Formats: sequence, C-alpha cells, structure tokens
Amino acid sequence: MKKNTILPEPYKIKVVEPVRLIPKEAREKAMKEAGYNTFLLKSQDVYLDLLTDSGTNAMSDAQWGKLMVGDEAYAGSKSFYCLEDAVKEVYGYKYVVPTHQGRGAEHIISRCLIKPGDYIPGNMYFTTTRLHQELAGGTFVDVINDEAYDPQSEFLFKGNADLKKLDKLVKEVGAKKISYITVGAPVNMAGGQPVSIKNLKKVSQYCRARDIRVVLDAARAIENAYFIKTREPGYASKSVKEILLQMCSCTDACTMSAKKDAYANIGGFLAMNDAGLYEEAKNLCVVYEGLHTYGGLAGRDMEALAQGLKEAVEKDEWVAHRIDQVRYLWQSLDDLGVPLMRPAGGHAVFVDAKAFLSHLDHELLPAQSLAAAIYVESGVRTMERGIVSAGRDPQTGKNRKPALELVRITLPRRVYTQTHLDYVAEHIGLLYKNRKQAKGLEFVYEPKYLRFFQARFKPAK
Repeated sequence: MKKNTILPEPYKIKVVEPVRLIPKEAREKAMKEAGYNTFLLKSQDVYLDLLTDSGTNAMSDAQWGKLMVGDEAYAGSKSFYCLEDAVKEVYGYKYVVPTHQGRGAEHIISRCLIKPGDYIPGNMYFTTTRLHQELAGGTFVDVINDEAYDPQSEFLFKGNADLKKLDKLVKEVGAKKISYITVGAPVNMAGGQPVSIKNLKKVSQYCRARDIRVVLDAARAIENAYFIKTREPGYASKSVKEILLQMCSCTDACTMSAKKDAYANIGGFLAMNDAGLYEEAKNLCVVYEGLHTYGGLAGRDMEALAQGLKEAVEKDEWVAHRIDQVRYLWQSLDDLGVPLMRPAGGHAVFVDAKAFLSHLDHELLPAQSLAAAIYVESGVRTMERGIVSAGRDPQTGKNRKPALELVRITLPRRVYTQTHLDYVAEHIGLLYKNRKQAKGLEFVYEPKYLRFFQARFKPAK
C-alpha cells in the first residue's frame, strides 16, 4: 500500500442522498444566523456533515430489513430480547437496560451510584458524562496520563489512566467516597486516543481490591479493540470481538451510546454484571426512559441496533476500514502542515486549534472560531472541543480552560468517500495558509448546561 492510500470499502453503495454546496456568500450568512455555532446550522446548508458520528451512520440493508420486523409491543417486546442477546454476545455483560441514547444510560448510573459529596475519577472528562455526575452531587476528577495533554506526543495509548493519580485521589478521600471510575475507551476529548488492555487490567485490579466499580464508556469500544489489535504486543492474532470481550471483562458495567459503533441512528443501553444494580437501574428506567423492555426505543430501533452490533464485530474489515478512513484524512492534513493531535486516533481527526490560530488568546475561543471558519471556507461542518465544550466551573462560575483546544472532524461510518476526504483536506489546508486572517469570537448567549450545543457568538472586537 502506498504512503497515503485508503483501504477499499467493504461494502457497495445502494442508496444515495443528494448534497449541495451553497455559495460562500450564503455560507457566511448562514454562519452569522447560526451565531457562529456549527450546531445551530441547518443541515440543508451543510455540504459535508462531519459534526459527529453519533446517529449519522449509514445502516446496512440487513438493518433496514430489521426495521420491518420490529415488535412494537409496549411490554415484553421480542425486539428487546434480540437486543439483550446481542449485547450479551458482543460485550459479555449479564444484564441490559435499554435507553434512548447514551446520556440516558449516564443519567441512570449516576442516579444509582453517586451520593452527594462523592468523587468520580475518569480518564478525561466527557461533556454529558461529567454533567450527569455533577447533577447527582458528585465531583469528576481527571486521572488520565499526562501524555494525553501533549498534541505532539506519539504515545500510542494516550487514553490510559494514571494509576498514581488514581491512588492519590483514593488516599485523599477514601475508597468509600469513590462512586466508580469511568473509563472512556477510546477517549473522545483526547483525540479519540485508545486505552491499552495492560492499563485496563491494572485499573481493574486496583479498583477491585478496593471495592470500586469500573464503568466503561463503550460508545466506540470496538474502535479501541481494533487499536489494541494493531498497536499492543500479543494481540495481532486475536479478533476484535475477542479483544472487546476481554476489555469488558475488566469492567463491572458500561454505558453505551449505540449511535456510534452499532451503526444505528438512535439508541443506547446500560449493561452490568451486578444483579442489585440491575434492579435499581430497571426501576429508574421506568421513571425516566420507559418500560425496561423498550427504554425509550421503538421495537424497530432495537432490532436495527442488535443487527448493527453483530455486524460491527462479525468481520474486522468493517472497523479496519473505518479507522483507515480517519488515518487517511489525518495523513492528508499532516502532509499539508496542519497541526493535529498525534497520533491519528479513532472516529475523527482533531486539529490543534491553539497551534492553528496561535495569534488568538484562549479567551477568544480559537477552536470555536476555527470550526466557524472551516464551514465558511468549505461548507464542511465540524465541531469545537475546547474551552466552550469545557463549560464553567460550577463553584467559581469561571471558564474552565482545558489544556487541549481542538476542532473535531468526525467521520460518520459508511457515509463519505475518499474524494470527500480529499476535498476536506484541500480546503482546511487553504484555510491554514490564510490562518492569520481568522478573528476570535465572544459569547452572545450562553445556556446553563452543555453550552456548546446552543450558545451563540459574535466576532470579537
């Protein structure tokens, strides 16, 4: 294979959806009307939508067929039992509670396990996860290894938890004040960087010796399993499915946004091995989501989700092509000198916005500014993962200032082609050449929670 070629798609295209590149003047107008927030753009004004891979994937013909056999019974839907069986087969947990999407699972487990005043360590925060933990009265504590905060570090497992940081927290507050540790694998906010099996085993051994639960954020765990296969010694001959089961065996429960790895457009679940936790989670599911045999999902969605999970691990070619698309775009941008989070991770390419727009102060929101500029330049929608996403400290009210200020270029699964990726790289490369022209942004409107979704901005003076 040549330096920067891409694996052939392990599928053929059966249905297409038209896209349209509107003129630059129209893009400028659309961006202004959206308050310079790419989340507030209308999809009809977007040419290539690389905002997220959550629910934006292309389902297979088999998944579309499953929509027709969904059992829409309110109670005891056979489609739930299909989903339950698929989760047990793919992830290995004993009990499954369906939810409308991943944050539904985060909400339930936070309500089940967190007491006011508790601490929840994790390998870097994720926006919705941390908010649910805080709303339940807990405090998130970051225990990721230091390499995660260095965009130039080539360390292959930047998502690893630092056992010294974890031990320091446990000794300071006591194991009984630790609700659980949440392990994202891979770590979204660190550039889609994976966690090694070696590290996950160490975390598991440490926590189980102290009666601390380990909860996996499994949204893209199949991607993490592939990185273990290709990067960690001793796993090259194992299948992604085998590695995934081994990963999950190191944990006690998982929250899952099935809108990612499962190729589904909606859905999630909470899975666990503890019967007592399962009973409490089922009960809260009825309160917040729906009966525990549908959890806010239609039967047809559970069928598509179950089918997607099986497809995702039946052949390693699926995830191999997915990761290779990301690598291809990463390499294309790197060849153009665009500053990136290194090495190439999963699900997205992360541009180092602080280095890209080095002339902008952190308070001028460089990642938000860059995401807006990318849309105006190309019609490509990306998203900010920096100071805006980090939000405000609930105690001081001041902006959190994360070490990483990134723009995420996210690739939906089975949606875009190599030609699309070439277009993205070309236009971001052009923008980089003219980067000094970019101006910062300031807030006009800021919601109380998860402000990056709905905040509005204006060009800074």
